[in-house]
Amino acid sequence: MKASERAYAALRDDIVEWRLVPGTVLGEVEQAERLGVSRTPLREALARLTADGLASSQRGRGVVVSDVSLARLGELFELREALECKAAGLAAQRGDRQRFAELRDRLAAAPALLSDHDPQRQEYYALASELDAAIDEAVSNAYLAESLRALRVHLARVRRLAKDDAARLRQAAVEHATIAGAIADGNAPLASAATAVHLSNSLNHIRSTQSVNSDNREATHG
Repeated sequence: MKASERAYAALRDDIVEWRLVPGTVLGEVEQAERLGVSRTPLREALARLTADGLASSQRGRGVVVSDVSLARLGELFELREALECKAAGLAAQRGDRQRFAELRDRLAAAPALLSDHDPQRQEYYALASELDAAIDEAVSNAYLAESLRALRVHLARVRRLAKDDAARLRQAAVEHATIAGAIADGNAPLASAATAVHLSNSLNHIRSTQSVNSDNREATHG
């Protein structure tokens, strides 16, 4: 792997996982030393992050980690709905029904893993990612699949805003099972509709979570 690609992958992962929070200055000297690369590949990595929307160039500060704007969250989910609903419908028409039936069964069993005390988040997230990958493969549309992959980088950041609420994760697992089941049945309208319901619930949960957090911050500082 080229040095620029290693730097890009490391920085992207740090941004998505909130190890580099919004507003962090990505200084060339500091980051090059931290990642063990020269400044030229580091600049290439920063340019890619900027193109992805994960970083931005600010006058007087250089390149900084971009903010996750709640004001623009609706726009992100509008794009997500357009892409994911279409993809689910195509997967129902073109996908391997047995593969999605197996995913449906595994997702249907997932809520039992997500207890309030010790939810197996990573195991569930891996299963949800497996469903995403299966849909991407099933649509047989390289442009749509690439657009979805680019979008999911931002969605991974947004997921951290919602915290890891076990009740919501259990509900999401049921919603994912419904999507997988509709695809397994070859029911394109239902697959699309089930995806729209899941996205609406996800957006509402993030907004409600952030509203509660905002109220708590005001109460603390009031």
